[in-house]
Amino acid sequence: MKTYLELSKDELQQTLKILEIRYNELKSRNLALDMTRGKPSPAQLDLANDMPSLLDTDNLKSEDGSDCRNYGVPYGIMECRKLFGEILDVDPSLITVGNNSSLQLMYDTLSRSLIYGELGGEKPWAQIPNRKWICPVPGYDRHFLVTETLGFELIAVPLKEDGPDMDIVEKLVAEDPSILGMWAMPLYSNPDGYIYSEEVCKRLVSMKTAAPDFRIMWDNAYVVHHLYDDVSKQGKLPDILKLACEAGNPNRVYEFASTSKISFAGSGIACMAANEENVKRARKYLGVQAICPNKIVQLMHAKYLPNLDAVKNIMSKQAELLRPKFEMVLKILNDEFEGSGVAHWNEPLGGYFVSLFVLDGTAKETVRLAKECGVALTPAGATYPYGKDPNDSNIRIAPSFPSIKDIEVAVTVLAVCAKLSAVRKLLEA
Repeated sequence: MKTYLELSKDELQQTLKILEIRYNELKSRNLALDMTRGKPSPAQLDLANDMPSLLDTDNLKSEDGSDCRNYGVPYGIMECRKLFGEILDVDPSLITVGNNSSLQLMYDTLSRSLIYGELGGEKPWAQIPNRKWICPVPGYDRHFLVTETLGFELIAVPLKEDGPDMDIVEKLVAEDPSILGMWAMPLYSNPDGYIYSEEVCKRLVSMKTAAPDFRIMWDNAYVVHHLYDDVSKQGKLPDILKLACEAGNPNRVYEFASTSKISFAGSGIACMAANEENVKRARKYLGVQAICPNKIVQLMHAKYLPNLDAVKNIMSKQAELLRPKFEMVLKILNDEFEGSGVAHWNEPLGGYFVSLFVLDGTAKETVRLAKECGVALTPAGATYPYGKDPNDSNIRIAPSFPSIKDIEVAVTVLAVCAKLSAVRKLLEA
């Protein structure tokens, strides 16, 4: 069987006619399907519906006796700090627990760096001209938007199956003191689902940087978000804070996590972990910024997730809901693109996305055609800084929210549109 790249012009024309017939038939269905964002489905959220009822309204105190209805405990109740300590394998004393958004904690951390500088640095980052930030790509669009909004120039670095291309990263940071940090989503990266290797982790914390206060924003968003209970299929990371200390760069890493896709996405809790010096410095300003987080929500989570075993139990149930959806995506992609040679994709073991690469120069057109067909997808280019994919090839598939039936239809539309765009592109060549 020939791939599309091997077809003659006449053969491409015949293939085009077949695809146009399929596309028009799909378009005639007047679909209205949305696969734009990786948010939990109602069934996933329902798993935590009993969480509010676990609160004892006659005793709303944390384990240290603090009244969670009142002011105080600005860095999070101890139960939740211990919980995240178990999840991240970090000493609870190094963990600060806030409200629902880890992204807000990241934004605040960078804002403090801009205003006050970082340990080891000479000045506040806002005073550093032409400051830059490394962004592994494809990556998380909201990460990129944070650093872009805060005035950093974004530098794209390819993400490989074992993490960012470290030869490029090491060269860049060693030569340019205006590169102040980088993003990292080390386990089940968004959107590729890649897992950083131990070697890459060690190189990140030990590399020589021209900026003495270089920082890594370590977004461990999917630390317990495995699709399979089989431990042989689960990714695992080394303790990045420990590695940084051993490498002689103890201040280099800020680590983040949340319960956003464990309990209620909009009413969860989030944390920041760092070494003792960074924690002490951050809390100096956090204590001024806010009197305390929402401790009632924290107490509610402490009741619902008293330990790591409880987290594993609920995440196993989450996986039961997610796994068939991912498997449906992969089945349709395999069936539709078999032998075509115009697409490839990852098969993640966890996380929330499938990353599809179509023929160079056709991602935007694929998304446009899908939209005309009634299927909304994440904008092409969203997984790159400034929304600009230099190859116009990556499309992020978010299967968590739609039903399996809707996923089957939506991914079929996506595949037909990708093949249609590819054939038209090849005919233009």
